[in-house]
Parts: sequence; structure tokens; C-alpha cells
Amino acid sequence: MSHKAEREKSSPGNRKKLKELLHKSDNRICADCSAADPKWASANIGVFICLKCSGVHRSFGTHISKVLSVALDEWSDEEIESMIEVGGNSYANSIYEAFLPQGFSKPTSDSSYEERAKFIRAKYEFQEFLKPSLRIVSSKSSFSEGSFRSCDSRKDKYSSLDTDFSTSTAGMVEFTGILKVKVIKGRNLAVRDMLSSDPYVVLTLGQQKAQTSVIKSNLNPVWNEELKLSVPENYGPLKLQVFDHDMLSADDIMGEAEIDLQPLITSAVAFGDPDSLADMLIGKWLKSHDNALLHDSSVRIVDGKVKQEMSLKLQKVESGEIDLEIMWFSLSV
Repeated sequence: MSHKAEREKSSPGNRKKLKELLHKSDNRICADCSAADPKWASANIGVFICLKCSGVHRSFGTHISKVLSVALDEWSDEEIESMIEVGGNSYANSIYEAFLPQGFSKPTSDSSYEERAKFIRAKYEFQEFLKPSLRIVSSKSSFSEGSFRSCDSRKDKYSSLDTDFSTSTAGMVEFTGILKVKVIKGRNLAVRDMLSSDPYVVLTLGQQKAQTSVIKSNLNPVWNEELKLSVPENYGPLKLQVFDHDMLSADDIMGEAEIDLQPLITSAVAFGDPDSLADMLIGKWLKSHDNALLHDSSVRIVDGKVKQEMSLKLQKVESGEIDLEIMWFSLSV
């Protein structure tokens, strides 16, 4: 398993520019449904979007839309500069919605997932509302002349929003929320080299994987890294694995554990919008003989966020423990 390169962080100056761009009046509503106060963005398209629309964007994959939280995610300078280059929602929509059909109604903040998905796919993937002779093919949404190429003929099935998208959306997964997992540290991990190990953590949820950096020669590593995964409607357990990075051979397993997400998600859904609630305990995942918990794990609302801290004993290995903090963000609130 290859070593994940550490993501470069943006400079403080560029973070300030991103926030200033968000606070411009035309960026205070979602580019796709006009919901107020968007806190997410498509970094490669260059638009600010709401939580519900971000779930649709995320389901299309990063080759179409790379979704980041303005407040919660680390941005690179390149991603911020790409947003600034586009100039915000009004300019992006002047390109992507230049030829909306007369009388056409965009989704609203109350629209269903299906209505949003149909519109957003047509707008960004099929690019139905661009000038017919243009098509954006750059991976970055820079609206310079080089970002377009001629497209003299379009497939008939992309010619209007009345198209039946059942075939193209058949494999699309609807996401209900986002997990932000902070991998804090490991304790007494197993030795896989001569005297130590080079551990890293891999999280798997469905078809998605996320990986921490490698900590060299350390059996008590401190990562303090945040990994993000989308949660599908029919979710299973979150799988955690620890590996020893090896330059010359396959990486050795250093233990694993499964995390039951139901206590977190069920509690969060039952209590609704956490922003409107005081700090409180809302649920628990209880330690038992058939799970990896070292002790009961509480689900709490803290500062308007749903959080769960846990310590796990790694399974199928001689030793090792991992500390995590998980945050849940609903796409239906």
C-alpha cells in the first residue's frame, strides 16, 4: 500500500482571501439552489454551495466536483487561487447557466435530492446550459479561453433537461452525511520491523478509503490528522486498519477494528440540527465482548457539532490501541 503524500496547507493570506470571497454578496447563497449561507465549495468548479447540494456534488466524484468545507477542510494554495480566479458564484453561473431554457426553475432550498441531482448533473457534467459551441474540459475551472474547446455536435441525449437520466444515475450513490474522523494517536502498536514499525491508518467505508501519513519508527505515534468520508444511505461499519509502511515489500498489517456508526448517526438524526441545541450527551456506543471498544463511547453535541470520542483495541494482533474522534454532518438538515 503506497504512502500518502502529506497535503500542502494554504498560506494564512490565501485563507483570508477565501473567506473574503465567501463573504461577497453573490456568494452568500448557494450557486445551485440559492439556499442561504453556503459553507461548502467545489474547488475545481469555483462555486460556493450549501450542505445539501454538496452531497450531490460529492456523489459525482472529484473528477467532476471536488467538494471542500470552507471552515473544516485544509485547502491548498492552488485550490484557493482557482476559486479566486473564477471569481465566485455569479461569474461561474454566467458561464454554466448562460443558456438556461426560458421559464426554467432551478432547484430551491426545499428541493428533493433527485431534483438537485438532475439539475447539478446537467449543469456541470453534461454542461447543457453552456453556449453550444463551448465545453469546459480543464480540470480547473479557469474561465480563460484555454479552458474551452469547440464542441460542434453534442449527443442528442444531452440536448435538454427533459432528458431521462435513469441510465446515467443508475450507479450513483445518495449520501446522507459526512464523517470527519480525527485519528489522534496510537499506543503500544505491534513491532513489524527489527525494533519498531512505520505505522499509518487506513479507514474504509463502502468503496471509499482514506489514509493518514506514515509515522517513522514509532510504536506510540501521534497523528492528529482529520480524514473525511461520505456516508451512503445504506451504510455499514467503518473499518479501521493499521499498516507498517515498507519500501521494499508489501505493507504489513498491524491490526484492525470495526466501528459501529449506528449509535452516532441514529442519535444525531433523532436530535436534529445540532446548531440549535446546547451541549449535551445524546447517545452511547457500549463496550461489549464483540466490539473493539476499550470503554463506553459517548455521543455528544459540543459547540453545535455532533462528536464521538473512542479508544479502540486493535484486533487480530498482539498489541495496539487507537484513539479517535468522529464528527457527523448531516446532509438533510
